[in-house]
Amino acid sequence: MLLKDKLEPYRLLLASQSPRRRELMTGCGLPYVMAPKYDCAEIYPDSLPAEEVPCYLSRLKSEACPEPLGARDILLTADTVVVCDGEVFGKPRDRAAAAAMLRRLSGRRHTVVSGVTLRSPERLHTFSAESGVFFRVLTDEEIAYYLDNFRPYDKAGSYGIQEWIGYAAIERIEGSFYNVMGLPIQKVYVELEKFLDR
Repeated sequence: MLLKDKLEPYRLLLASQSPRRRELMTGCGLPYVMAPKYDCAEIYPDSLPAEEVPCYLSRLKSEACPEPLGARDILLTADTVVVCDGEVFGKPRDRAAAAAMLRRLSGRRHTVVSGVTLRSPERLHTFSAESGVFFRVLTDEEIAYYLDNFRPYDKAGSYGIQEWIGYAAIERIEGSFYNVMGLPIQKVYVELEKFLDR
């Protein structure tokens, strides 16, 4: 039985405002509804290793959901960060921060880490995925062009792989392309199936 058929008795709730995550869920054929929008302060302990931050934040987002889950509800929350030199690059606060991040990533390898949490009334399961991304050296003119013409401010690390910079600057990826987009959808598919079968 296909996963979409196994999900028929359930209500899969996606708690994310990211259009890219919605696109990936739809492309994978997973039937879902949007969870009501709510706020969650994305704060984590300074002592937390960078690679563990997305799992921590995805659990935090799950636990912050103000509405109780129904008996057949499954809530999906996610968080994605860029890690470079052990430092977490989240969403840039302004143009200067975005430019500084892109200069740091230029000509180097960094890691994109996503944490995903699945929660039902009975259980909670969190997992992560990592992808290595290699940027060629970017000129200041290229960075300015990207910042002027695209949308870096809602993206971890100040870039979207599906935009111009992904075509022009990324030399190669080790791991899931879709994880770099913001959701490791293949792993979500597999882990969701396991979650239902438990």
